[in-house]
Amino acid sequence: MKIVKNALAFVGLLSLCGLFIFALQDAPTDENFEKKLINDYNVYALQIPDYLDFAGEAMPLNNPDIYERMDRELLVNTYWQSNGLLMFKRAKKYFPIIEPILAKHGIPDDFKYLAVIESGLTNAVSPAGARGVWQIMKTTGRENGLEINDNVDERYHLEKATEVACKYLKKSKERLGSWTLAAAAYNAGNAGIARRLREQNVSDYYDLLLGEETGRYMFRIVALKEILSHPAKYGFNFRDKDLYQNIPTYKVEVDTAVADFSTFAQDFNINYKILKLHNPWLREPHLNNKSRKLYHIEIPKEGYYQ
Repeated sequence: MKIVKNALAFVGLLSLCGLFIFALQDAPTDENFEKKLINDYNVYALQIPDYLDFAGEAMPLNNPDIYERMDRELLVNTYWQSNGLLMFKRAKKYFPIIEPILAKHGIPDDFKYLAVIESGLTNAVSPAGARGVWQIMKTTGRENGLEINDNVDERYHLEKATEVACKYLKKSKERLGSWTLAAAAYNAGNAGIARRLREQNVSDYYDLLLGEETGRYMFRIVALKEILSHPAKYGFNFRDKDLYQNIPTYKVEVDTAVADFSTFAQDFNINYKILKLHNPWLREPHLNNKSRKLYHIEIPKEGYYQ
């Protein structure tokens, strides 16, 4: 028995030595590790385009400060690849809703990229209380006709929120004189931008000394515009079928209270979760509607959630 145990121990030792030698042979040396690393992943300095603009208003890239700040945002957003891919995916779903509303109000198409940096095209909630894709504050929403209460919050209604954003931007353009300043004012407020222009005795966004957030704001918008407009140039590879698709819906008119949206959803062969996905402005599982207001509730067409 002792002989058998010794033999097994010897075989085990040989096996262990063999594995150790194999591991040494396969282990990366400094040389082949560097070669593999370089061939598998590359980070490049980006070539800043000779011309960039927002809403047809040129960015003064000949100014070294402007050049460096633009370079920063292109680098940050190009090499934050997971976030970049999500922006491409969501843009396919939501830009077709936003674009015609901007056009209807005469707002330049570039403002759709403002929504991208405001919320990542999600129904985000900011620490200051702004909500929805367009990050609208409660006061601004109510001043522009949105219903906002515990039961219904139309800041989460993409079409209606886009309408409000358009109204705000048109007023900003009339007051401040340029689309670039109007976009900056969406972040810092009309009064805030007007005060800084007056205090610093300048008339252009790119001449202003601003805090971190508003100071980066236009550069982030233009960076996302450039990247989303030229995916291959910045290393993003995808097929159209990889992008998120907007689910076709039809509208159901409701002018009464709804006691239970779970039961309501079942009447249309969907569940409460699906109903909420398409109507995030419905904030509670019921609708009070004491005023008998007419609401339009989106119901997905059959066959998409089977």
